Amino acid sequence: MIKKLYISILVALSGSLAFAGNPDRIGQAGATQLLINPWAQTSGFGWAAVANVRGLESTFFNVGGLAHSKRTELGFSNTNWLAGSGIQINAFGFSQSLGGEGVLGLTVMTMDMGEIEVTTVEQPGGGLGTINPQNTNIGLAYAKRFTQSISGGVLVRVHSEAIPNASVQGIAIDAGIQYTETSDKSDKLKKDDIKFGISMKNVGPDASYSGDGVTFKATNPNNDVQQSFLFRTADFGLPTLINIGASYDMRLDKTKETYNHRFTPAVNFTSNAYTRNQLTVGAEYGFKDIFMLRGAYAYEQGIFNADERTTAFTGLVGGFSIELPMSKTSDNIFAVDYSYRHSNPFSGSHGIGVRILID
Repeated sequence: MIKKLYISILVALSGSLAFAGNPDRIGQAGATQLLINPWAQTSGFGWAAVANVRGLESTFFNVGGLAHSKRTELGFSNTNWLAGSGIQINAFGFSQSLGGEGVLGLTVMTMDMGEIEVTTVEQPGGGLGTINPQNTNIGLAYAKRFTQSISGGVLVRVHSEAIPNASVQGIAIDAGIQYTETSDKSDKLKKDDIKFGISMKNVGPDASYSGDGVTFKATNPNNDVQQSFLFRTADFGLPTLINIGASYDMRLDKTKETYNHRFTPAVNFTSNAYTRNQLTVGAEYGFKDIFMLRGAYAYEQGIFNADERTTAFTGLVGGFSIELPMSKTSDNIFAVDYSYRHSNPFSGSHGIGVRILID
């Protein structure tokens, strides 16, 4: 079974790498905030987290990982997006285990772009006040473990963009599956060694803007009456993508009784419908499930050339987590996460978050 999965993953990666994505469609998708990971823990691992992500933050990368939650989890994260741009991203969510019936999750993400001065054709210099554009994503997820090794889930996300005189709303659906191979050999304790993940994101109907902002006033030549006319706005597609990833937990301890040190290399291929494909390679070190240090690099065609690069991000991401028990008599955990995503221009994106896990 493992050999067949390895071969399938390699064939899929090889075939996909021969296809450079869809550079001709770059910039044609809408609701691209759906591609932003607002969580501080997993954003430091990039798309490499697709195979081994667990808990609440699985709702972004691979909702199948949500099924591994065995307790209540609360999370909050703030991201200083492209430092210097004035954009702040906040995310809040919780997940609740339903016992053997699966896990429910709810997430909310908002983007605050600050105040932007209003200008018109008649007054290009402004002086008409300011607006504060708002982007909001609300997701409801359900995941379940079908066997000891296989889990899957689905998420329905409502996305919304609005300024005072124009707005758009729509629905996007995510789905994901994870496979975990566990083994226990006599010479060393091994737990959840090999993981595979496949996820599909942002599948949904096209959307378009509406409101007073897409109308204009003119005099009807037939009756000399001033009327409001509606511009025909084009529909836009969602930034759909597919991920195929794998990871391997390497237990570095010398004895079977402990597994204090863990090293996890991971790889993921992302097939984008509206931009270039990416290959992400990452690694994470964990000490006693207390301290985790992670980093990854996302490669795409032209990433090393500023004239050819189609994204502000240069591919390098990293971060760490600290998880501590809330008391000596319980297994409740309080965690702090940090991530950094390098970009050029701007000064990168910094994320910090907290999580609480309650039995």
